[in-house]
Amino acid sequence: MKLRRVCSITLLLLGAAGIFSGSCTAQSPVDPSQLPARTTFYLLWRGTPTGEIRKNNSLYALWDDPDFSAARSSFLESLLSNAGTQKDKTTLTRDELAEYVSLLDNSFLVGYSRRPETPAASRTATTKTPPPAWNGLFFVYDRTGKEELLSKAVLRMRGTEKDVPKLTNLTVAGVPALRIERKSGVTYWAENGKYAVSANEPGVFAEILNLLNGKPGSSSLSQSSAYQEAKSLLSGGVLEFFLSIPNVKELALDSQGRSASQLKPFLNALKLDSVHSLAGHISLDGAKTRMAGAILGDTTPGGLFDIIADGQANPASMAYISSDTVYYSESQFDLVGLYNTIKRVIAQAGPDTSQMIAPMETMAATRLGMPLPQVLGLTTGEIASLQASPTLEDSQKVYMLGIRNKPDALKLTRTIFGDQLSSERNEGSTTFLKISLRGGQSSSGVAQWNFYHLAMTPTLLLGATKSETLRKYLGQSPAGTAAVPQNILQARSQYPEKLGSFSYFNFQKINWAAWKARSVSEMNKAASSAKSLDAAHSQKQFADWLNQVNPEVFPRHLHTMTGASWKDAKGVHFDEWLD
Repeated sequence: MKLRRVCSITLLLLGAAGIFSGSCTAQSPVDPSQLPARTTFYLLWRGTPTGEIRKNNSLYALWDDPDFSAARSSFLESLLSNAGTQKDKTTLTRDELAEYVSLLDNSFLVGYSRRPETPAASRTATTKTPPPAWNGLFFVYDRTGKEELLSKAVLRMRGTEKDVPKLTNLTVAGVPALRIERKSGVTYWAENGKYAVSANEPGVFAEILNLLNGKPGSSSLSQSSAYQEAKSLLSGGVLEFFLSIPNVKELALDSQGRSASQLKPFLNALKLDSVHSLAGHISLDGAKTRMAGAILGDTTPGGLFDIIADGQANPASMAYISSDTVYYSESQFDLVGLYNTIKRVIAQAGPDTSQMIAPMETMAATRLGMPLPQVLGLTTGEIASLQASPTLEDSQKVYMLGIRNKPDALKLTRTIFGDQLSSERNEGSTTFLKISLRGGQSSSGVAQWNFYHLAMTPTLLLGATKSETLRKYLGQSPAGTAAVPQNILQARSQYPEKLGSFSYFNFQKINWAAWKARSVSEMNKAASSAKSLDAAHSQKQFADWLNQVNPEVFPRHLHTMTGASWKDAKGVHFDEWLD
């Protein structure tokens, strides 16, 4: 499923990047720093890369590979098939789809501007009357060389609408524009020079048009402290994104109308103000594709960052990595911090709900034999998974949970599983447990099946569907990071010493032909036993697509994927490389 997700995301990203043609402007239609100060978020696409940049990149090389042509055609067929299943829609031909997708060769910017603040006097006068719903979404597209195709696409979309919208010509900010009124709302549209602009609020529409005409407002996003803090994460790349987190609260309240007063206490309890922004970019560096960014804010205790652990230099799970490792992923969470955050939010639901917290904690402590904070304290917050099967078989995958105080952790495990615990056996410092996922034990006998296997060491709780898988890993006699392959240690060394998460995927270790055969077989079986037509269609569709793939094309272009995140005084940073 991990590899299937990687393949799907890769294809969608390539498709969204204008994979069907080869020209682009590689420019921004708007300087994001000059956007209105009320901009809550924006996403900027700078256009499809061309020339040597495209040729040298592994993802584009994979897409352009002649051995991938059948898969490209099949991918298009699946898009057309999905479009054809929608009622009241005119199906696109393959040529038409390729033509319209080429619109993404050019750059565009999509964003959201929050509602202007109401003067205090006006707020007092309209306290009993909630403001109308607000939709500050806007869109700017550089239509250079795409003028006719853009007009054709717009007319086609309007032609497929069931209800004919009401069109009104008007002038906004000195620009001829169109007001499009539908039952669902109003949209404004203008094509001015090299730009096409759309927005749902007239004020936002006018602001963007003025900006394009060289008349920016008195305040801009560049003056925002959150944007200034994130500026270093937004330079360069084919795509960049920015989200002002505190303003998300206002965005959520804008969309809720009368229920905003009920939502506000929950948002306040989350302490969103401690999180300033989410920002980052995607860039091409030779053969590699990089996504780097951060969630920036105040990480001192008492805020939303409490759920993220400070990280470790040598997590216990790393000791089980070997030369056979195909995939490894490890993350650190502060479960006590998460628990306190949830309690804080629940307490805002009202006095009746907040008064239930103490009795619920008492019931849980009685059931588990210890208070919930103590239960959560038995874990280190480390959660990991490791795969050594060249065909990525689930039976060869092991999951790990970091623990401390093994005697108490073992006691808690017995309490949690109760009658589901089928057997327990000690071998040295490791305790093996067999858990039944179906059935149970009663006075009349035992009826158990569908077993899962656990092994508890002094530092980890390991789990797998097969006992042999656990013994394989435990039999490696972990010797710490000294036994970890140098390529993985080298990949990890490019990041700070203490990491909140780290992942490594070696595409070269996959037996792609065997993986393809197994995946197609499993998806066909899943399709035949699916409980809904949609689920069956989805499984069958991916199986049909995978049948068109030459498995040799993947190792030709894909080598490794490495990612990490870490927490510091500025926030939580993430950095992922696909080679």
